[in-house]
Amino acid sequence: MTSLTLIRESVRDAAAVLLPVRCAGCGEPDRSLCSACRRALAPRVTAAAAGGVPLWAALEYSGVPRKVLLAFKESGRVDAAPALGRALRAAIVEAQRASPAPLAGRADALLPVLIPSTAAARRRRGFHPSRMMLARARILVPPLWRALRLTRQTQDQAGLSSAGRAANRDGSLEASRRLRGRRCLIVDDIVTTGATIAEAARAIEAVGGVVVGAAAVARTPRRGAQNLPEGFRMPPSE
Repeated sequence: MTSLTLIRESVRDAAAVLLPVRCAGCGEPDRSLCSACRRALAPRVTAAAAGGVPLWAALEYSGVPRKVLLAFKESGRVDAAPALGRALRAAIVEAQRASPAPLAGRADALLPVLIPSTAAARRRRGFHPSRMMLARARILVPPLWRALRLTRQTQDQAGLSSAGRAANRDGSLEASRRLRGRRCLIVDDIVTTGATIAEAARAIEAVGGVVVGAAAVARTPRRGAQNLPEGFRMPPSE
């Protein structure tokens, strides 16, 4: 993350604190997030598969989490980033705990790999949502910036069918050769069909990277969700 990016994010955070706000989840005045909405954002990590990749998601993309994520991504409510970052951290921690150990038996930390934003989304928002949330997650292993890049500009996934999302993403990502031999954890904000996760996994594996799984703040509730592949487990809560 560059110095300019840090300055921009600090200015946004300061403005969000100083200017009059309403709760990003319910609209209660003078609260960035009210106590009830903070409780609704408490992570409840679930594990399934998305695009054939093991996925750990902290929240269900409905109700308060959906409203807060939309306010954060589309209305510039960056004051919600710390709470969303805590949720993302929980998903990453569970992914690390549940993933199979490498052949050498070492429980080395997984390398976070972010899904890149399109140029249009970067211009509209002025920030990368997953990058900001990951910065607030305070995990020990920093991501490898620009590990994935778009080879072409894709459409907004909203409103597309499952087949349309897959076609929209197919062949759209290229991975850095720096990922070769690294155990990678794909990080995204919201997972719907898993098309983006599948494309990211394809790109990483094409350069010799090892995709252990994916972590997300939230996933869309879906019927008939895939179970985790054999060899993965959801650890008991402590």
